[in-house]
Amino acid sequence: MAFRNTHTRYGLVTVLLHWGVAVTVIGLAILGLWMTDLSYYSPYYRSAPFWHKSIGIALAAVLVLRLLWRWINPKPAHLPNHARWEVRLASAVHGLLYLLLFMIVISGYLISTARGQGISVFGWFELPALVSGLPRQEDRAGDLHFWSAMLLLGLVALHALGALKHHFIDRDDTLRRMLGLRPRASLENSTKEK
Repeated sequence: MAFRNTHTRYGLVTVLLHWGVAVTVIGLAILGLWMTDLSYYSPYYRSAPFWHKSIGIALAAVLVLRLLWRWINPKPAHLPNHARWEVRLASAVHGLLYLLLFMIVISGYLISTARGQGISVFGWFELPALVSGLPRQEDRAGDLHFWSAMLLLGLVALHALGALKHHFIDRDDTLRRMLGLRPRASLENSTKEK
């Protein structure tokens, strides 16, 4: 697999960034929902938020890196069998995914810094509280964080269903390209040559 994207396939960096962000987002959502039920006496009361915040800050950095990579390394052309409405819907969903991810990260930061405390990132350094003390900052940011995450998970499900539709119904290379696999046509040609 090539390091960079080509006209027909995604490169290694794009594939790793895509799946890394996907796994991280799902893991953070599970951790976040689990954390809300922890009592003060739970042994995870302090450690779960620490990991949630640290991984969330790391995710923010990876999102910026991913957008920069996308800007300097254009994505492959759309497959010829994609209808215009599918291309537009996919673009809209991708745009919303990025918007929601940044809303979640920013609102998470605002929750954590509402009382003027910085955020320890893996114990390596502290991200300062640049914004704090806004009226009901923690509550408002918390609502935005939760509902943005729920909407994001819904869009992730739609995104996954679209990929499965292309793979199993349309039988095209949409999902194969993001998995870093060879196109179906090259597999069929290699089978015929044997």
